[in-house]
Amino acid sequence: SGSKMAEEMFYNASEFIETTSGNKVSRNCTLCGSQHIVLGGKSVIQPETVIRGDLAQVHIGRNCIINKQVILSPSYRKLPHGYAFFPLRIGDHVFIGEKSVISAASVGSYVYIGKNCVISQGCELRDCCRIEDNTVLPPDTSVIPFSIYSGSPGMHSGELPESMQDFMMSITKSYYNNFISKKD
Repeated sequence: SGSKMAEEMFYNASEFIETTSGNKVSRNCTLCGSQHIVLGGKSVIQPETVIRGDLAQVHIGRNCIINKQVILSPSYRKLPHGYAFFPLRIGDHVFIGEKSVISAASVGSYVYIGKNCVISQGCELRDCCRIEDNTVLPPDTSVIPFSIYSGSPGMHSGELPESMQDFMMSITKSYYNNFISKKD
């Protein structure tokens, strides 16, 4: 038998809300404007995450893993009289590491974002890309498919194999399936 990818992680059932579509959302996260936050299903939102649906709609696809203390905030443009916010769309099978701040215009599917990253406003992350830990992407950076970005400021630093899609599907599904509720 193959080796298990993820260790089992147990959580107290009382500390998460499980939705009908299988999302597991920490009760200790801040969903601002929750009527504007759409979760595709089978996603995990860990504690102390902040999602700013009060600024514009935030749409998170299926099988996404949002780790602790992540901030998801819609992108904005400065206008002559104030600011305009634009909906934030995150695709399917996306992993976002702890303490990362995402203000991107869009994040595609099969994307890995490490921990302590800053994805500045206006950035576009296409499908199948990887952002290494501690990367700061400058505003309006466009990350093409199968590319790796790292550093501060974040620069193109490598290529990913075509198996990235399967890899991200297996990582996110494994995380979800091993994120198991234990009764208090």
